[in-house]
Amino acid sequence: MPKIETTGKLFYSLLGRTLNDSELEAIFPVAKAELDGHEGDLLKIELNDTNRPDLWSAAGIARLLKSYWGVETPLYDFFSTSEECFDSEGRELIVDASAKEVRPYSIGFAARGHVVSEDDLEALIQSQEKLCSNFGRKRKTIAMGIYRSDLIKYPVHYRGADPDATSFIPLGMDKKLTLREICTEHPKGKEYGPIVSDCRVFPYLHDDNGDTLSFPPVINSARIGAVEVGDENLFLELSGMDLRDLLLAASIMACDMSDMGFEILPVKVRLPEVTEFGTEITVPYYYQEPVSCTLAQVHKTLGQKMSGEEAVAALKRMGIYAIYSDDTLYATVPEYRNDFLHPVDLVEDIMIGYGLGNFEPEMPQDFTVGRLSPAEELGRKVKDLMVGLGFQEMMYNYLGSKREYVDNMNFPQEKCIFISNPMSENYEVVRPSIIPSLLESESVSAHAPFPHKIF
Repeated sequence: MPKIETTGKLFYSLLGRTLNDSELEAIFPVAKAELDGHEGDLLKIELNDTNRPDLWSAAGIARLLKSYWGVETPLYDFFSTSEECFDSEGRELIVDASAKEVRPYSIGFAARGHVVSEDDLEALIQSQEKLCSNFGRKRKTIAMGIYRSDLIKYPVHYRGADPDATSFIPLGMDKKLTLREICTEHPKGKEYGPIVSDCRVFPYLHDDNGDTLSFPPVINSARIGAVEVGDENLFLELSGMDLRDLLLAASIMACDMSDMGFEILPVKVRLPEVTEFGTEITVPYYYQEPVSCTLAQVHKTLGQKMSGEEAVAALKRMGIYAIYSDDTLYATVPEYRNDFLHPVDLVEDIMIGYGLGNFEPEMPQDFTVGRLSPAEELGRKVKDLMVGLGFQEMMYNYLGSKREYVDNMNFPQEKCIFISNPMSENYEVVRPSIIPSLLESESVSAHAPFPHKIF
């Protein structure tokens, strides 16, 4: 689970009040968080939900707690939509078609009007790392860079570059290296270079003067990419594989920075191909669809009746604007969230906003004693025998991808059981056979001595 650290000074300034440890422990469950300890002024917080990346920061947690206490949710009026776009005032990011084969998308926005303190800088870097590591799968699908906007000549260009002919001074060094040399000589290159090292071209970000911003997803430049305490004007860029995920991450960062005191400025992104949002997107961009559920669904799921007005008030405490009409709740999803996949997700927020202490506990009506079934007892004995004979047990997920079973193994699609609302394409079908997983293990175990005794 994600863990974050923040100074009490920054957190309490965002929260608008100071709390002691017992008060923090009492209120943190609202954000599915818990106080993991503290050292002096440093608070350590553990998040117990991987579906809410907007809470992986001090600003995100403070925003939710303030809303829960009844403080009016901030009006983030800098989001463009499909119907209305803000003027970017010449700030543009142009994505070249050459980047498609390596890392197709790049978006960004600018911020100004707030002098970056040491606490601010640490918070921004931590948010950047948490989003890229957890939500962005260790920068494979999302990478983010923060730059000194005063040094940038717009438009910014994102393209695929020759890794042997493109060079710049990376952050933390004082000599020029080519993109390929960065992958082998720079610490961050050794860590993240393998993400793109097998591609013909590497991602490259530069301004209209040709000055380098970064080599996404690896490292910033030593000049424009070296944000320091005292900087006031910033440019934030995100690159990756999925445009929706990038827009959500940008929205989270924009809202966090707005809460910290920045004025968020739009950047027009020009894409080489048509996407579901068109070829031009002004970022930050709001794309979430409204969600709804009936009051009957709320009653059935929670086991306790409440009025439509009570449900609307509960959602408001969770930072969600909703209306009640014709026995149905209609909610507008906040800009920084995209985790409403089913009406039950809305019910969950109603439950938390209503207050778990307001539900009457019920004793179970049935009592049963659990034990292993005869088939499970036999299976465990067989497993012990196989291990004793020198075999190694292979354990895999019960859910897999259509590509793994249908496309690669020609397993009949009509015999597969598909998940109606999968969280990921990697977990969209119930495993119909163990053979594909065993073969995949063999494909990555060629270096191991034979025979391979597995079951």
